[in-house]
Parts: sequence; structure tokens; C-alpha cells
Amino acid sequence: MIVELLKSQPEIALFTSLALGYLIGSIRFGPISLGGVCGTLIVALLLGQTGARIAPDLKNIAFALFIFALGFTGGPQFFANIGKGWRYGLLSIVEIVSVMTLVMIAVVLMKLDAGTAAGLLAGAATESAVIGTASEAIARLGISPEAVGTLQAHIVTAYSVSYLFGLITIVLFTSQVAPLILRVNLRDEAARLFRKLGGDGVLDEGQRLALPPLVGRAFRAGPAAGIQVAQFEARFGNNITVERVLREQRQIDADGQLVLQSGDVVFIAGRRESMVDASASLGEEVSGEGFTKLLAQRVDVMLTRRDADGLTLAQMRERASAQAGRGIYVSAITRLDTTVPALPGTVVRRGDVLTLLGAPSDVKRGAQRLGYVIQQTTKTDFVYLGLGVLVGMLIGRFGLKVGGVSLVLGTGGGCLLSGLLFGWARSHFPVVGSLPSAAAQVLKDFGLATFIAAVGLSAGPDAIKLVREYGLALPLAGILMVLIPGLLSLWIGRMFLKLEAPMLLGAIAGQQCSTPAISALVGVTGNSTPVIGYTITYALSNILLPLMGPVVVGLAAKFG
Repeated sequence: MIVELLKSQPEIALFTSLALGYLIGSIRFGPISLGGVCGTLIVALLLGQTGARIAPDLKNIAFALFIFALGFTGGPQFFANIGKGWRYGLLSIVEIVSVMTLVMIAVVLMKLDAGTAAGLLAGAATESAVIGTASEAIARLGISPEAVGTLQAHIVTAYSVSYLFGLITIVLFTSQVAPLILRVNLRDEAARLFRKLGGDGVLDEGQRLALPPLVGRAFRAGPAAGIQVAQFEARFGNNITVERVLREQRQIDADGQLVLQSGDVVFIAGRRESMVDASASLGEEVSGEGFTKLLAQRVDVMLTRRDADGLTLAQMRERASAQAGRGIYVSAITRLDTTVPALPGTVVRRGDVLTLLGAPSDVKRGAQRLGYVIQQTTKTDFVYLGLGVLVGMLIGRFGLKVGGVSLVLGTGGGCLLSGLLFGWARSHFPVVGSLPSAAAQVLKDFGLATFIAAVGLSAGPDAIKLVREYGLALPLAGILMVLIPGLLSLWIGRMFLKLEAPMLLGAIAGQQCSTPAISALVGVTGNSTPVIGYTITYALSNILLPLMGPVVVGLAAKFG
């Protein structure tokens, strides 16, 4: 009865796969969890034995939305990191070249078909989007529908097997094995790097400062009487700002030309360490009850200025004039929906979201100079979204032949490129194309999970046949396709690129597109310094690896 129900109403199988898959994927084994996508695939493969199938049109629509949203959100960071992030970007190239070479070696030695080869690439590189781009490429090989279905089933089966072992390998390699090879104490190295970048302490993951880095305090001017505000602020590196002065029961908005007088009650905001140094030069601290309507504003700003790209936060403050940078503080940096530590030595990139904190007038001035304010909206511009997906489908129809190998981007590759361009355009012309981050995340999560569930259901009994045919060869290949690129990147990054260990290991987790690996790494280091390297390689590999799907299919079809 259940089998007939699933066959007659496949939507039940779809949502069962999503619900149970994400439940299974949330179970943690130490630092490792399968994740919702892999969990969904496992459940879908099991339910696929009942004969339940999802219409191909739904599968194609879901994947088109996912891959466009992936490109849209990664577009600004992708283009920002192509040039100035070349040291980390080189590691993504190492990943692409080495993993493609290993896949082709496996094709020749193990006589892999195009589907199994593509699934091995997707699983070992932990990049689920390869499944979609490779599936489309297989459909264009000019073979029978039955053969197409078999090869597409081989993709998801090889993916599910190699993904599990690849995931475990990259998590253990970055957090445990690589530090032993480098002979470093990763926690001590991360603490040292944190201080080098301008941090004054190290937080364990999940903790917050009881003493916030940005504070406001009120003092009665004593030793500071007779000093001009601009001179006083410059004495402490402009890391504090005299916001307002209470003089004879009258409040004065302080500017750089104001001269402090004895008895003034001065309200100062700024960085805590500078505030501590400045307090001795001010006088007695008071409650500041006389100040009214003293507001602090927090605004998220997309950085678009070319001359700020590649600078550290400290360099940005040094290059700004005293008036332009006055009263503006960066309290957080968000890159690819990941929080990067906002330390003086942190390098910013175009496309970063800077959280500015300060008086409303100061924050407004800073936002105008740095980029544009991200409006907190829940509305999606469906004109922009629909046009972007349509352009992607048109791009996907174009292809070429290289050495007898037919390469066609397909809807997946086309929508990925379209998403990149539309996301980049949105970051430069923010008046159109609203796609809130929450909406984009839903498109990515639901689109990919639905696509994966559909291909998992269609795999059916072919999955079991493939596992029996190759046995332990696929898991072993998945492990080697993680270890060899990881070791190469470790050697190149340390010996030639001279990267700091925490950021190098974060970059290796990013080139592998592994969120569990960076989570484990942050837990081991005790702070978020590895995220700085992770975001750059993740942005590049997340775009380049899916484009390799059609390449693997074409090469494997010719040489396999």
C-alpha cells in the first residue's frame, strides 16, 4: 500500500526525503555531520527502490533556481578575489587541476563511465552542484534514454559513496593531520595571528566578549581642558570620537575645532583599548545622565569602492582624512554569509558587507563613501530573478568542441554564469535586483535539496548495482582525491606562498567547499582567523568546480 501511495503521489516521497534527510544530516559525530543534502540523497535512494519518480521538469526548475542563486550571492566576491586574492586563488586552481587529473586517472585505471566519474568528482570535492551540471551534459551525449538514466543514476550513487569518505577526510586533514605535518600548535598559532591582526584577546567559538570592543563613556574634562577635539582624538590614533559636550547644562555637538573647557562633561565613543588610554588624560568619569537623544546607529554597507579593495581596516582609517573617517567604526565584516573577524589587520574586499557603528550622521557619511546601504527588505525582484534565469538558459545552449570532446554548459552552467554577472551588476547598481540573503538562501537550500531528492529517487536499483561493481574502490578514490590536493596545497601554501597556518588550512577547507571542515577548524583554533582564508577559495571553487561537470563527462565519454 505504501509503495503504491508513493508511486501515485511522488510529492510525498519528495518531502519525506527532505524531512528525514535533513534530520539525518543534522546528527553529529564529533565535528562531522553529513549535512542535509547528503542526508536527503540517502533517503531518496532508499525510497527510489519503490519506483517513486519526480517529473524531470520540477528537477530542472529546482536546479536552475539553486545554481542561479549560488552565482548571484557569490558574484561580488568571485570577481573581487580573482585579482588581489591571487595567493589563495592559486590554491583553488591547484584543487581544480589535481582533482581533474585524479578523476581521469581513475577513469583510465578503473574503466569508469561518464556518470561514475562525474559523481566521484562531485563527492570527493564535496560540491553537490556538479551533479546537476554533469547530469545535463550526459543528457546531451546522444545516447538512448535508458543509458542516460543509468549514467545519471551512477552520478548520485558515486557521489553519495565518495562524499561520505571525502567529508571525513577533509575534516580530519585540516583540523588534525595537517597541523601535525606542519609541526605547529594550531590554537597557539591562531592566537598569535589574532594578535598580529590587531586583536587583543582570543575567544572560544560560541563565546562573546563581556567587555565589548566598542564602548561609550562620559568624563568631566580636567587635564584635557584647553585641547582642541581634533588634536585630542589624533593623540589616540582617531580610535575615539568626542561625540557631544555638556557645557553649562547645554549640549553641544562636538566637531574637530571645538576646544574643551574645564568642567565640560564629554561623551566619548570608540574602541575600548583606546578609551582606557584616553581616560587618564580626561579626568573623572561620570554617569552622563545629562545627555539626551544621544543615538548610535548600526548599518550594513556593501563595499564597492575600488581603492578600498585589498586594504586592511587600519589602512582604510589611515588613508581617510580626519573628518571623513571621524566617528565611524567597523564592528563586523560579512563575506559570503560568513562572519570575518573585524580586526585592524583584516583585509577587506569589494563585495564585503561592513557593519558600521556610530552616530547617525557619521554612519550616513561613511556609507556614502564606502558603497551603498543594504536595505532591510523582504521583497524579491522577480523581474530581475526571472530575467537572470532566462539569460542563463540561453547561455547554456551554446557549446563548442575541443579535441573531439563536446562541451556544452547547459542550464546549470549557463545559470551559474548568469548569476555571477547579475550578482556583480546588483552590487554596482543596487537600485534594481533585490534578492534578500534569506530568500537567496531558501532558493539555494530548497532548490538543491529538491533536485538531489529527484535524482536520488530516479536512481532506483542502479545504485545498488554500482556499489557491488566497484566495492571499496570508490571510497578509496574519494579519500585520495581529498588527500592529494590537500597535501599539494599545504606544501605550496607554506613553502612558496608563505601563508599563515590557520588561514592556509581555512583556504584548504574552502577549496574543498567544505563547511563542516571550517566549522571543525574554527573549533580547534578557538577563533575565526581560518575563515579569512576560507572565504576566498570557497568563492572561487564554488563557481569553478560546477563548470567542470560537463568537462568530466566529455572526457570520460571519450576516454573511459
